[in-house]
Amino acid sequence: MSSNNNKIINTLPRTIRPAAKFVRHQEQAAGLSTSRFVQDVSTCLVPKVVFSRSKEDLAENTFLEISEETLIYFVPALLGQKIARKIFSKKLPENLKKEVATTGVELLNKNNRNNKELLPVKAAIALTAMAIPLTEFSLNYIKNLMTLKVFKKSDFKNIASLEHQEEDKAHQQKVEKSAKKHIGFAAGLYAGCLGLAGLLATKGKNSQALQKISEFIVAPGSTMFKNKPKAKNFFNKYCSMDFNNQNGKLVLSKGQLTTCVLVGGAGYFGASSDRGKENLKETATRFPLVALYVITGSELVERGFRKMLQKMGKCKDLIGKDLSVPKFDELEELARKLAKERNTSFDKEYNSLAKQKVAISGLPYLFSIGVMGFFVAGMTNFFTRKRYENSKKTVQDVIK
Repeated sequence: MSSNNNKIINTLPRTIRPAAKFVRHQEQAAGLSTSRFVQDVSTCLVPKVVFSRSKEDLAENTFLEISEETLIYFVPALLGQKIARKIFSKKLPENLKKEVATTGVELLNKNNRNNKELLPVKAAIALTAMAIPLTEFSLNYIKNLMTLKVFKKSDFKNIASLEHQEEDKAHQQKVEKSAKKHIGFAAGLYAGCLGLAGLLATKGKNSQALQKISEFIVAPGSTMFKNKPKAKNFFNKYCSMDFNNQNGKLVLSKGQLTTCVLVGGAGYFGASSDRGKENLKETATRFPLVALYVITGSELVERGFRKMLQKMGKCKDLIGKDLSVPKFDELEELARKLAKERNTSFDKEYNSLAKQKVAISGLPYLFSIGVMGFFVAGMTNFFTRKRYENSKKTVQDVIK
């Protein structure tokens, strides 16, 4: 099927062929960590490289983007699937080991008779995933240490090229001390998570209290809002530390991503505050936009765009009533079906479907690069300099 699709996609007009191949590759790469890593690093990092204000600023953004994408695309599979799952499910009966991939929400909804054994193991595995948000929290302080040790700078005004003054040694010591303290705090907190994980895995099935804790970790909405479906679904989706199930394998979930953004955000604000009010204000400008987009924005943009096309009567052949859209490799079969129904040629229908697919998938992607990439990077840099110049002017006016 794949080789046949390669041949068919090459028959498309040259004006649309590159875009069609890109969209198809995006879909195929959804389960390939390396491809997604390269694509997302490029999307996020290129705008920051373009708007970098100094070699220190460039080094920090490069370090953060590569580290953060590595956390998202490589650590969950390694930590959850290859390490934690093997360790904590070792004592489960063979017939239950496969069920570890089933989400906690699904197990509770089905009232699985094996929940007593499965849920504590799942909670233990989920707790190991706290390494992701806690590392994200630490990265911002590690970045401060890196810039201090490599470039001998801790003052954001110098790093962002707002001015060039001699570094204050006392301030450098303060930034270094704070960074080491917070990194140590994150390490201690993770040690506590691992301790609780070990307790759940070994004693959970025989303790009602540990059962309740396990249920709360993997399905907080089901625990807190049993009779409120909307609240229950929301908290299960965005607050659960449980892994998602992808073809029987553990992968990053929306709840883990949300935790990563929020816990990482605490480190983001704390580390920026250490380096001066200008850095803190820039963080306050950028973070809400980026956080909202990472957690829900990309989905909202895609669904909103599809809904708009649906109301306009566009792309009728692809957009379903529930706003679902077939994958690129499914277009061949759909084109043959439409050609038969409409008594038209396969090429005509396939070309039409490919154009629709490119529009539906490509425009939200361009939005993420243009608005969430270049616009946010350029806007935050502009307002940081503007705020600094205005504050300097205000001080000078007071002196006069």
